[in-house]
Amino acid sequence: MRLKRRMLLPSIFLSLALVATACGGADDGETGGETGGETGGETGGDVMAAPISADEVCSRDFSGVSAPDGFKVGLVTDIGKVNDGTFNQFAFEGMQAAADCFGFETNFIETQSEADYARNLTAILEDDPDVVITVGFLLATDTLEFAENNPETLFIGIDQFQLEYPDNYIGILFREDQGGFLAGAMAGLLTESNVVGVVGGREDVPPVVRFVNAFKTGAEFVNTDVEVLQVYIPSFTDPAAGSSAAEQFIGEGADVIFGAGGQTGSGGVKAATEQGLWGIGVDQDEYFTTFNAGAAPGADKLATSAIKRVDLGVLFNIAAAVQGDFAGGIFTLEAANDGITYAPFHDADIPADVATRIEEIRVGLADGSIDTGVDPVTGLPERAEFQAEL
Repeated sequence: MRLKRRMLLPSIFLSLALVATACGGADDGETGGETGGETGGETGGDVMAAPISADEVCSRDFSGVSAPDGFKVGLVTDIGKVNDGTFNQFAFEGMQAAADCFGFETNFIETQSEADYARNLTAILEDDPDVVITVGFLLATDTLEFAENNPETLFIGIDQFQLEYPDNYIGILFREDQGGFLAGAMAGLLTESNVVGVVGGREDVPPVVRFVNAFKTGAEFVNTDVEVLQVYIPSFTDPAAGSSAAEQFIGEGADVIFGAGGQTGSGGVKAATEQGLWGIGVDQDEYFTTFNAGAAPGADKLATSAIKRVDLGVLFNIAAAVQGDFAGGIFTLEAANDGITYAPFHDADIPADVATRIEEIRVGLADGSIDTGVDPVTGLPERAEFQAEL
């Protein structure tokens, strides 16, 4: 079977944009080389509106649409829980939003170890679901096998690339290189020491590699003097290890830490913010998860988060299943359709020039005038210079 490539049309996401207010332009011909670290003067606040919620998308796009009687959706997490504040939770929230929107029953199983993947998929199928959602790259092999062996069930795999997809299997993919680039640019603009760090999760997971490598290119894009420290940790659920790695980076002079590894990365972000240094979250807005809507210590030093709209990817593909429009293949979310973006600054005192610059970069990624310098599939660096027309 030939690989089917299915891109979310930009028109569908038109009102999902975190719409910019007036963005002051950079100097003519300036494509990088600025150094961050200015903290005085006018602060940026939020130059973008709050992201549209899944409930708002339901009201706007699917009013009056209901699931058939007896329709069921099940979800199997990667290692972790549905309230872990990271990737699993965002997928779960997308399923719950779809359930509220269309009216169907849900079930989920939380994975404890990789050895449980096949067992959990077998268990979730015992409930006879119409759709099964599996979360994470590491579930890709088992999801493909189960999709091929259960052709009457539809499968949605988050972060799962296959060379070929059966008609009942969609892989939701993301341009993590764009998210990492945004996080790196923010770090490069904010640093005063010209040393920043990224705490990554497992190096054998391509989305993590894309985040880490593009963080470096994004920081260098705006700051030619920056040094980028990086580490991969073989777990997504070890915040203590993430914190320890961040402490080491801080000891080497880092004053901005990006966490790109689930709860492990969040441990690194908290280690920085609790010392009054900048942190940058990942996947969803960590202000509401890791920092408990601003109640946790260090919330005012969370500069932003590199967001992957996992919830909307889940919602739209369940909608396709409900309406009989499900088609196997790749479903890509990126800056061009607002599936990749950055979170509002919330309590963070972000200078106005930094806020303006990061929004210019987001727009440049969306319209193609800025290249991340990282291969969007392998995550490996592609070129040393980037093209931009801002």
